[in-house]
Formats: sequence, C-alpha cells, structure tokens
Amino acid sequence: MASSASTVRPPRPKKEPQALVIPKNAAEEQKLKLERLMKNPDKAVPIPEKMSEWAPRPPPEFVRDVMGSSAGAGSGEFHVYRHLRRREYQRQDYMDAMAEKQKLDAEFQKRLERNKTTAEEQTAKRRKKRQKLKEKKLLAKKMKLEQKKQREGLPTSESHGDLKVILFLVQQEGFLDLSTNDILG
Repeated sequence: MASSASTVRPPRPKKEPQALVIPKNAAEEQKLKLERLMKNPDKAVPIPEKMSEWAPRPPPEFVRDVMGSSAGAGSGEFHVYRHLRRREYQRQDYMDAMAEKQKLDAEFQKRLERNKTTAEEQTAKRRKKRQKLKEKKLLAKKMKLEQKKQREGLPTSESHGDLKVILFLVQQEGFLDLSTNDILG
C-alpha cells in the first residue's frame, strides 16, 4: 500500500463546461467547425486529399478456370458467372463514360480555340480601325499646320514634298478622295 500512495497523480485541471450546440443548418455547422479550429491556431488542419476517380480492376492476364458450356456445372457456378458479368458490364460502362468525357473535353478545347481566334480577329480589325483614325487625325493636324503656314506667308516648298508623300500614302489606303492639287491649290 505504501507504493500506491507514493504514485498519486495530481488532480487534472477541470475543463470549462461547454454548452451543447446543435447546428440547425449547414452554415451553423461550418461556423462551429471554424470556431473549433480557431481555438488552437497552431494545430495542423487536416485537409482531405481529392478522391481519385473510380476505375474498374483491369481484366486478368490469364484466366485459370474458364467456364465452359458443359452440362455438369454446379449450382454455385451461376453466382460466379453473375459476378463476372456484372464486373464486365461495369468495365464497359466505365470505358463508355471515359470516351464520352474525352469527346466533351476535345469539343471544349476546339470551342476555346475557335473563340480565341475570333477574338484575335476582332482585336486586329479594331486595331486597324484605330490606326486608320490615328493616321487621319495626324494628317488633318499636318494639313491645318500647312494652312496656317500658308496664311502667314512662310515658304513651305520643302513641306509640300512631305505633304504630297503623306497624301499619296493616304490615298492609297483609301482615306481621302481628294487630289493633292485640290489640297495644295
């Protein structure tokens, strides 16, 4: 008895009694789980792995007991046949489902590629339109500057050459229907 008295454990600290809370919906259940996790933030949180997709067992390499059509089959052979048949149907259904999934994935990738090319075409078309407008504004600005210089009486013989080149390029692109003589007078 003396040895049992010397190994007396100290009393455990009492835990706070917690009220029993029964969640009424999924949001409350999630809230309770989060509160429990946040009580001890140093504790590691178990994050479940993504479940792997079910796949049937591969067919055996070598079938040892092939079922024949002999009349001497016992009553237990039907159950073996039934299980084999069920397994084969599952395997065929799985292969059909995988083929359908691959087909849908391929269609989705084609549709993504088609959408991407149409978006690039639209972007290129709009870029070209913006560039044309920018060139037209630049030309109008140069024309305005030329007219201003002409009014002031400054010689613009060298700028006439530049302007003629610009007007020629603009006419080639189809921005203006005017001739250079109409503009330069």
